[in-house]
Amino acid sequence: MLEIARYEGRHRIRGAAVATAALSAFALLYIFVYPTFAESLGSDIDQLLEAYPEALSKAFGVQSLATMEGYLASELYTFGWLLIVGLYFAYAAASLIAADVERERMDMLLSLPVSRARVVLEQFASLAVPLVALSAVVPVVVVLGTAAVDYPVPAADVAVLHLLSLPYLTTCAGIGLVASVIFDRASLAQRAAVGVLVALFFGESLLTGTDYEAAGAVSPTRYVDPNAVLRESEYAVADALVLVVATLALVGLAVVIFRRTDIE
Repeated sequence: MLEIARYEGRHRIRGAAVATAALSAFALLYIFVYPTFAESLGSDIDQLLEAYPEALSKAFGVQSLATMEGYLASELYTFGWLLIVGLYFAYAAASLIAADVERERMDMLLSLPVSRARVVLEQFASLAVPLVALSAVVPVVVVLGTAAVDYPVPAADVAVLHLLSLPYLTTCAGIGLVASVIFDRASLAQRAAVGVLVALFFGESLLTGTDYEAAGAVSPTRYVDPNAVLRESEYAVADALVLVVATLALVGLAVVIFRRTDIE
């Protein structure tokens, strides 16, 4: 069982290792810079926020830089995790089906006794390799790194943030998967997925506080708040469940579209 998922998952191990190492290094860079940053500004550190353009502060959730928790919430998690890692999963998922269609390998696969639904579901399941690698290693790096520079953050909050962000990342991947079954060229699917996710990310922040704020509810970033978790220890489980439903809906939509697609 799960032959397709296992096959594709094995081919993702190297990429997952590279992505995990890169993000871990990125996290350590931010962490080891913070003590110098905080000590040089002292009590005036939050005055730096006044220099941030309002749109940028809203987009990256910059609420406070006076603590390691607030600093990581904006600089590492909103930018590095929600945006960059989210784009990584959307981009990776966008090639799951489209790449095989473009290379004319999909018709060979479908000639085997496998359903189109199984192909889509197992291809999507192969993304568990980078998902597990990133979610298991990065929080450990963050907890140990902040302790090493004497600005420790609660391990429980970091763990919960990564746990609650799992549905966010699968939703991002779901967006890419839908693009992958709509387009028959991987490059087009990847550009479409990245463009949609970037638009949703920045659109949500621009709509917040306006008469059109409700429209931002379609953005997955509305349902993950690193500041609330790291600074206030507030865990929005209901928001995570919304993203679980969104992931299931996107995967289901991808299955329906792929079943109706002619493979040439």
